[in-house]
Amino acid sequence: MLSPDRVAPREEAEAIARLSRTRSRVAIVLSLVMITMYFGFMTMLAFAKTAMGTILMPGLSLCILLGAGVIVGSFVLCLVYVVWANRFYDPAVRRIMS
Repeated sequence: MLSPDRVAPREEAEAIARLSRTRSRVAIVLSLVMITMYFGFMTMLAFAKTAMGTILMPGLSLCILLGAGVIVGSFVLCLVYVVWANRFYDPAVRRIMS
């Protein structure tokens, strides 16, 4: 698998380990943001019912708006990960493997 013109196995292993740590950090940060959004919404729903019931306009309460925000936020976090993976992670994997 390795030819003499390729990166030495030890250097390749170190590069893989660094890349793995970076990917883990990104995943942990994005997961913590999602958990914070979700449990923040659930906490407000449980303990701030009057605030969540505030009518912003006919047919739209703060609860509905924030609930939709959690859903949209999850899609945005997914998009952030995909963009990061396409711009940084995938090219780094290709560099290491080539």
